[in-house]
Amino acid sequence: MKRIILEMGMGNDLYGEDYTKAACRAVQDALHHSSLILFRSLGFDHADMSVKVTIGVQKPDNVDCDAVAATLPRGHAQVIAVKGGQNVTDPEHDTVSVIATAAVEAYLDIDANDWALSTSSNTR
Repeated sequence: MKRIILEMGMGNDLYGEDYTKAACRAVQDALHHSSLILFRSLGFDHADMSVKVTIGVQKPDNVDCDAVAATLPRGHAQVIAVKGGQNVTDPEHDTVSVIATAAVEAYLDIDANDWALSTSSNTR
């Protein structure tokens, strides 16, 4: 499997201290930065894609990784949560804002021997 894309995103939950909600928002942010047109252009099937998501939050055990995986529109997802992100405390209102980061990696089984650089001198 070759990694074909790496996108990063950030999401937050400002009032509920919901780590899963912040993680899902971080994944959606990352997904909105990418377009995998190679599937349509080269005839690959989205079902063949593996997606690895790493979520960074201050309390990784509070992330429902299955719920985050369910938000991915394509591919076979694996989600892990690790220590990272940031919590911002508002002592005046006794609230914690959760900031999550996401790294979304897409992998496809591509044989490098099937590809070659073009020798054409035509450039536009």
